[in-house]
Amino acid sequence: MDFETVMQELEALGKERLKKMYLSNGAREPLFGVATGEMKPIFRQTKLDQALAEQLYATGNYDAMYFAGMIAEPNAMTESDYDRWMDAAYFYMLSDFVVAVTLAEADIAQDVADKWMASGEDLRMSAGWNCYCWLLGSRPDNEFSESKLSQMLVQVEQSVHDAPERTKYAMNNFLYTVATSYLPLHDKAVAVAKAVHLVEVKDNKGKTKILNAVENIQKMVDRGKLGFKRKHVRC
Repeated sequence: MDFETVMQELEALGKERLKKMYLSNGAREPLFGVATGEMKPIFRQTKLDQALAEQLYATGNYDAMYFAGMIAEPNAMTESDYDRWMDAAYFYMLSDFVVAVTLAEADIAQDVADKWMASGEDLRMSAGWNCYCWLLGSRPDNEFSESKLSQMLVQVEQSVHDAPERTKYAMNNFLYTVATSYLPLHDKAVAVAKAVHLVEVKDNKGKTKILNAVENIQKMVDRGKLGFKRKHVRC
């Protein structure tokens, strides 16, 4: 399928209800409002196609950008490519669920994520921390440095309450993911989560939410899900 055909297919799948929901979460025009599950039949025709992914991502259309993440070839992208995609990721559903997810399947994932976490930019930091969550939830424990992850836990304990809003979400998610998916540091992650206690964040509408990593970790413990790893990162 070529670029024009994919755009036509996406437009035909658009739903006004979903479009309104995406807009309320921070998306902006242009977009169609396509359910991600309904993109899979298109993916079965395109397969992975980096050139097409670049065309789609460059449109600025949220649905096209999301689909670009589905068909991108992670190891065909360089660090500068990922930085370029992050530059265009104007809200968290792109930074955390398109760019970070795509990066998590690349060999350079940790190196790029480390730089993003140190950037001082909220969406880049959020994407970096979330990339580690996708990595930890899908890759074997032996692919990670225990001492490095341990220091990252310390960083969360020391800075999460003063972090920008999306980074707070991502750091809290990191605590949860280490505790549930990286068994060597389960106990330390639980201890840090207890020390952090409740994390207060504001959503894009300015409403306050309370994040409780300890409570969510305990739910996974109760379900016997410690050590959980997903087979695939992307849809």
